[in-house]
Amino acid sequence: MKSNQIAVIERLQQAQNAQDLEALLACFAPNFQGNHPLHPERGFEGIENARKNWSGIFHAIPDFHSELLCSAVEGDTAWAEWYWFGTHRDGTQFNMRGVSIVGVQADQIECIPNLR
Repeated sequence: MKSNQIAVIERLQQAQNAQDLEALLACFAPNFQGNHPLHPERGFEGIENARKNWSGIFHAIPDFHSELLCSAVEGDTAWAEWYWFGTHRDGTQFNMRGVSIVGVQADQIECIPNLR
């Protein structure tokens, strides 16, 4: 049986690959808090900031694609390993791999937890 948390992560990936901004934003709770432990200056909160961030990504990388490499769940927290790739408008390649750890409540991502 698939967990609620993994279902949200899979919806997020589908929205990313479709470049469907509204479907992507529906994956996030209105009070979403984005924390980036390695880059605290990149933290943001709220749907409008997520909209600004993702619309910029979709504009800059018209063929943006997302692969969900691995995922796991512990309680209300989901862990996902991603491979994002595509081509920037200037023709340079975009390739990024990383992990996201998110808190999920009521079918939406509420936060990126501060991990210690």
